[in-house]
Amino acid sequence: MTDKWDLRFINLAEHIAGWSKDPSTQVGAVIVDPTTRKVVSMGFNGFPRGVDDSDDRLQNREKKLSYMVHAEENAILQAGQSVAGCNIYIHPTIMIPACCAHCAKLIVQSGIKNVYGRKAYSTSDRWEDQAKISATILWEGGVNYIEVDNG
Repeated sequence: MTDKWDLRFINLAEHIAGWSKDPSTQVGAVIVDPTTRKVVSMGFNGFPRGVDDSDDRLQNREKKLSYMVHAEENAILQAGQSVAGCNIYIHPTIMIPACCAHCAKLIVQSGIKNVYGRKAYSTSDRWEDQAKISATILWEGGVNYIEVDNG
């Protein structure tokens, strides 16, 4: 059974995801100190600060992906302190584990110990290769993936 705090933090990540202007996939991430349960940082997917997130850029997938900073990246970058030993909660879970390979590399390098996500909702083969690479990076980097149920 999922801890009530894990459910609260994954729900907070879901709320934060709603701040994204991405018309197709809104992602939120919350980094938490597991000892104090203090929220260290939050992030959502979006364009870099000051960069125009106009509809023509957001509606063109190739262009959008070139500009987009992922929620996990934003949360790590905005922490203002080390996130080593922390947990990261990510919503939605498009694949297992809940992050792409690029973000998995950042998570390992930053010292985050656990990635939390819900049961994956996508059954698309589109994410299969990315999920395998991400899982390998996290596993070899000593980061656990923990699935949060809805209580």
